[in-house]
Amino acid sequence: MRIGVPRERKDGERRVAVTPDGARTLVGDGHEVAVERGAGEGLGFSDAAYVAAGAFIVADAAVIFGCPLVVKVKELQRDEIALLKPATTVFGFAQLARDRALLDAVLAARIGVIGYETVADGCGGLPLLAPMSRIAGRLAPLIAASLLMSDRGGAGVLLPGVDAVAPARIVIVGAGNVGSEASHVALALGATVTVFARTHARLAALRARCEAHAGERLWTAVSETEALAIAIAEADVLIGAVLEPGRLSPKLVSRAMLRAMRDGSVFIDVGIDQGGIGETSRMTSMSAPTFVDEGVVHYGVANMPALVARTATLALAQATLPFVRVLAGRGVSAALRTDAGLRAGLQVWDGAVVHAALAADHGLPAAAWQ
Repeated sequence: MRIGVPRERKDGERRVAVTPDGARTLVGDGHEVAVERGAGEGLGFSDAAYVAAGAFIVADAAVIFGCPLVVKVKELQRDEIALLKPATTVFGFAQLARDRALLDAVLAARIGVIGYETVADGCGGLPLLAPMSRIAGRLAPLIAASLLMSDRGGAGVLLPGVDAVAPARIVIVGAGNVGSEASHVALALGATVTVFARTHARLAALRARCEAHAGERLWTAVSETEALAIAIAEADVLIGAVLEPGRLSPKLVSRAMLRAMRDGSVFIDVGIDQGGIGETSRMTSMSAPTFVDEGVVHYGVANMPALVARTATLALAQATLPFVRVLAGRGVSAALRTDAGLRAGLQVWDGAVVHAALAADHGLPAAAWQ
């Protein structure tokens, strides 16, 4: 099969979907790998490295997007959709739940889209989303520490505190991969952390993970609106870490809750790709990452892992390559028929929405895949 690997066009995005080592593996499997010129240069993978691995370097993006299988990182950009051919399958983060215009364009293109964020494993986990969630979770407290500084519009709070001055108070909503990693790093940096989640089991697992750094600086609670509002009002940093796989996130943080925070406090809504959990949340970009609403500095960058593009690419490509090999080796239709995990990732096929949660979010019927 001919596999296209494009250069990512989303603002600030330097990741690439296939590394030179991955290209070598796919070429060894008997496939052709076409890599767009400069696709890996932002993280140290030269065109020459791909050529040495047996891939072809292509200057024309239309050739890349004309391949039967296109493997990418972030959601399709508008100028990319125009280059796609019917029956092409795109394998990457889809992010169709939050963007009806993007969904309509993808449906009109009559392509297949398999979303990394909904591909499942045998235990019901999300093996392709998980590594990026862990990275975003680890980044969130580091970004918060920077945004709290006065020159970034923050309240001038040092996250770990100093001497007799208390550390920053961080509230994290969600205890999955993002919330667990954010808690771990925030505690290691010296912050005081309160985590809200839906179940005691999630919170118990988080406490076990963070015990070494916690001391008396970790509190956990099952989510309840009044308790969440009180905690947010006292927080220096709020981190949204809730994920509803394949569908929009619930709006758990109201404008009134944000209004109660001190001016210069920080809200990082990690799940902004799925709409975010805040009533005030909206997507921002690497070139303009923040805005202020109700006196709170909001950070809504959807591709946070691109800040550490090399680490993120290596982690993502390691997770995705086995699935790419299955898709290319069996053919897309056969792979979807025989691999339930890949089939769980299928969101759009030949002009129809085939993912039930995505269809429900947009009020559309969910079509049965062939």
